[in-house]
Amino acid sequence: MAGNSSRRGATRRSKKGASVGSGGVRRRGLEGKGPTPKATDRPGHKNYQGGSGGSGSGGSGRGGAGGRKGRGPASSAENQVAGRNAVLEALQERIPATSLTILQRIETDERVREILRLATAQGLPIAEATRTDLDRITDHAVHQGVALTIPPYEYASVDELLDIAHDSFEPPLLIALDGITDPRNLGAILRSAGAFGVHGVILPERRSVSMTASVWKVAAGAAGRVRVAQVTNLNRSLADLKTKGVFALGLDADGDVSTRDLASQDRSLGTEPVVLVVGAEGKGLSRLARETCDQVVSIPMGRDTESLNASVAAAIALYEIAGVRGGTGLA
Repeated sequence: MAGNSSRRGATRRSKKGASVGSGGVRRRGLEGKGPTPKATDRPGHKNYQGGSGGSGSGGSGRGGAGGRKGRGPASSAENQVAGRNAVLEALQERIPATSLTILQRIETDERVREILRLATAQGLPIAEATRTDLDRITDHAVHQGVALTIPPYEYASVDELLDIAHDSFEPPLLIALDGITDPRNLGAILRSAGAFGVHGVILPERRSVSMTASVWKVAAGAAGRVRVAQVTNLNRSLADLKTKGVFALGLDADGDVSTRDLASQDRSLGTEPVVLVVGAEGKGLSRLARETCDQVVSIPMGRDTESLNASVAAAIALYEIAGVRGGTGLA
C-alpha cells in the first residue's frame, strides 16, 4: 500500500522466486562518506586538537588566568609525568613543563587543587581529556587523572656539574652510573643524590637508562634539583675527571675495602672531589670502569645475599661518604 512506512522494498521476481528488495539500504551503504578528516580533526587520533565542544574543551574554567582550554591532550607518552604526587612535586620544583592534562569531571582533593593552582600560576595550558585519552598519552600508567607534559631533558655537561660544586663552595661529589638500565633505579638514585648533597649524575649514552618520564616520576622533585650529564664514553670521562683531581671511587661486591672503612682509612674523601661509580645489579662494574677507578669499595652483607639493588647500594655508599664529609653518617 502506498505510504506504508513498514514496506522494505519492491518485490523482485526472478527464476529463484519472488524476493523483497532492501529499499535502497544496501545501495546507500556503498556510497562514500567523503574525504578522510585531518588527523587534528579526528578525536581518536593522537594529534587531535579538538575544538569548541570537543574532548579538550570544557566550560568549568579550570584553566584560570594563564591557562587555555580546548586544545585536547598532549600526545607524547614518553614525556608525560603521571600521578598526583609526581605531578605535584614536579610543579613545586618548577620543572620546565609545557602543559597539564586533567581528567574530565575529576574528583578533586587537596593535591588536585594545588596542582591546578600551581599550573595556573606558572601559566601552563590546561586541557581536559577522557580517561581513554589519558590512558593513551600516559602509555597506560597509573595517572590518577593528571598528567604533566615535559619537553625532552636537557643534559648538562660534566664541566657544568663541577661548576655547580664550585659555585656552592663545596668539593665536588658526583655519581657515575655504569650499565644501569632500569629507570626506577635511576629515579631512586636521584632521590638519594638529592638527600646527600650530590652535585650531579653522569650517564653514558649507550647501554644505559636515560632521563625519561618514568625517571621523573620515581625521582619526583629530585630530578629537578640534581643535574644529569650524558657522555659518549663513560670511562674516558672518568679518566678526564681524574686528571682534574677527582678521586674515582668504585662500588662493587668484590671491593678492596668495606664502605665502613671509608671514614677511618680515607679522610680525604671529606675534602677532596669524588665521583662514586656504581655498576649494574648483579654484573657490578665493567672491567674497564673498575680498572679506571682509584679504589673499589664494597658493602658488607650477609652470606645469603649475593647483591643489593643498585639504588640501595648507592644510597648506603652516599650515606657513608656524607658521614666522612661531616654530614649524617655512621662515622
